[in-house]
Amino acid sequence: MRTLCSSTLIGEFFVIGFAGLVAMKDPDLATSTVWTVSGIAMFLSVALCGVVTRPGGIALGWALQIALIASGFVVPSMFFLGVIFAALWWASVHYGRKIDEAKARFAAMAAQADSTTPDVA
Repeated sequence: MRTLCSSTLIGEFFVIGFAGLVAMKDPDLATSTVWTVSGIAMFLSVALCGVVTRPGGIALGWALQIALIASGFVVPSMFFLGVIFAALWWASVHYGRKIDEAKARFAAMAAQADSTTPDVA
């Protein structure tokens, strides 16, 4: 799960950065405000890569997805991109858990096969 979720979060890092560049063209927004908000969001997307498997990591990832969709009020194309990344986040969590369960089953089967194999000396 960690690999899939981290890949999604790194993709979001770049999208947030590009959205910041687009937001800078809005004359009503101060450059410092745009980069403060974008910088915090970019930092969170990278920091979440390290805590995605810990308790609350997935919930924080969902909070980032909601914030990404909400950023569409500033950069309208982010409504679309936010929904796309929320779908990718769901898929990363859903299929990542299935992969982790399959890996655990295969590891248990391998351990069981090793314990039943007689040692030939």
